[in-house]
Amino acid sequence: MEINTAVKADIARVNGVALNAQSDTLSPDEMRQRACSELLRQAAITAGLLDASDTPSTDGIVSEQASSAIELLLEQQLLIPEPTEAACQRHHAAHLASYSSGEKVKVRHILFAVTPGVDVGALRQRAETTLLDVRCHDGSDADSRFDHAAGTLSNCPSGAEGGHLGWLVASDCAPEFAKEIFGQTDVGVLPRLVQSRFGFHVVEVMTREPGVASPFEAVSGAVAMALRQKNYVTALRQYLALLAGQATILGVDLDAAETPLLQ
Repeated sequence: MEINTAVKADIARVNGVALNAQSDTLSPDEMRQRACSELLRQAAITAGLLDASDTPSTDGIVSEQASSAIELLLEQQLLIPEPTEAACQRHHAAHLASYSSGEKVKVRHILFAVTPGVDVGALRQRAETTLLDVRCHDGSDADSRFDHAAGTLSNCPSGAEGGHLGWLVASDCAPEFAKEIFGQTDVGVLPRLVQSRFGFHVVEVMTREPGVASPFEAVSGAVAMALRQKNYVTALRQYLALLAGQATILGVDLDAAETPLLQ
């Protein structure tokens, strides 16, 4: 999950329509979100699904009429293939850990918390430096270095205990944190920072207890739903790219968005 620094934004526009006020403080993701919504709002007008008198939004919230029109527009325009059983079986076989239950990990971490007014770039740099420091040592020295870094740098109360969080299951964690920790095979200090809504984490997976994989028949519905969602995201990205290619967009970098409109 990318954490963006909120900044005072210049007025961005889609086909001349302002997306924000000069005084707004917006992250790049928030600006992209507004641009995608405006592209779809204008497309709904062009398709005759929304009255041209609909008032554009500069606060990121479209009208109720626009929201309904956009929903209908996407129903008409997005071609979403139904996943075949063979595709579902391949997906299940390639992601067995995602369809397992009971997985546990023993974890410790050092949290660099993102708080209002913090310089996120400088915070990330401190986190990266700490990650390199604790990874460049082994044996008992590595344990003591991690303990010391957690005790002196971590913004989590666990720092007083060397960063130890104990045994965790996925439901114990924020979803974005769990995604990076569970269903993986890494043990030891992870070679990358883990980003969550709380900030940047230097994480050590000390021990793993694998879960029990569910047979395909037991989770076929969930597998099909996951593939439908994946197909929907792909179709939406393609449609937004088409609309963006036909529009004049100022002040927004839509190419940087991994999942436009889906956050």
